[in-house]
Amino acid sequence: MSKQHLLTPYHKNTNLSNKIVMAPMTRSRADNKGHVPTDHLHGLYYEQRASAGLIITEGSQVSANAVGYIHTAGIYTDAQVEGWKKVTKRVHDKGGKIFIQLWHVGRMSHPDFHNGELPLSASAINPNAQSYTPEGFKDTVTPKEMTLEDIKTTVKDFKNAAVNAVKAGFDGVEIHSSNGYLFHQFFNNTSNKRTDEYGGSIENNTRFFFEVLDAMKEVIPQEKIGARFNPSLNGLFGMTMDEQTIPTFEYIIKKLNDYNLAYVHLSEPFTDVSKIPFAVTEIAKHFRPLYNGTLMINSAFDQEKGNKVIEEGLADLVAYGKPYISNPDLVERFENNLELATWDKDTFYTTGAKGYTDYPKASK
Repeated sequence: MSKQHLLTPYHKNTNLSNKIVMAPMTRSRADNKGHVPTDHLHGLYYEQRASAGLIITEGSQVSANAVGYIHTAGIYTDAQVEGWKKVTKRVHDKGGKIFIQLWHVGRMSHPDFHNGELPLSASAINPNAQSYTPEGFKDTVTPKEMTLEDIKTTVKDFKNAAVNAVKAGFDGVEIHSSNGYLFHQFFNNTSNKRTDEYGGSIENNTRFFFEVLDAMKEVIPQEKIGARFNPSLNGLFGMTMDEQTIPTFEYIIKKLNDYNLAYVHLSEPFTDVSKIPFAVTEIAKHFRPLYNGTLMINSAFDQEKGNKVIEEGLADLVAYGKPYISNPDLVERFENNLELATWDKDTFYTTGAKGYTDYPKASK
């Protein structure tokens, strides 16, 4: 392969040795009472992948109210912070950079996670999906519409999570404002029917996100904050696009030019949206002209497509998800144009080392 743009350094805000990013992926390995990341599993898993220009961890819940999947590691207790310290040290000892993804699933949860209480969301609308509980998959319920006090509390939770991320040694944080979770539930008219200052208009639907961002930058430098969005998400977790969907994300991305973020992380469509009149089929191409900062793109990129999107100037960084599960040495495989190992989807969300830390590096 001719020049690989993916393998060149990137030095805007965060000094990265290459432009290959390990995308955030839920892996459900914190199977302990305190939802604490462990040295022997989480630490080894991320250390093995430290040659990435940047690692973004699995989503880490910012409070007990934020959880919606079994065995996910949080960032709201002292024990969790201590656990993450061991992870970041192992990555840094290998010369890597690591951000933590801060997560609140909103209505994509179940009362089983909340002592029988309802999960929270923008409005009391059931996504009619399923939540992965300790007793297996269960149908979601109609959530509680967040009160103004609930919103204020959640802003504080994200701010506190940013403080904890600094304590844990992370190089930065990513706000998970994507894929049908809490912030996305405020952005989208199918899940947000509010009539107060948090609903009804684009400015109102995005207010909560920007309040969180503004609170977080009080405790962590803006250039250490990233944010993830999925503008053309349709059909997942009850999210449906309408004529306001893309203008909402255009408003967000343009407004983020007023900040000095580490990056904006966008996903190409997860499904075929070519027949949806409101959708954008080429996310990087559409949003690149709107954003002056670092743009990261993901979803179904291989080595060739990753190099091409950077060469064409449509993105600065490319995030890889599933290929990083089975290829801890993804950077080295790209460098040497080696074949990639295939992943075992049956072990994505199981516990233990199998399908997590037992994928070997390539033999040259």
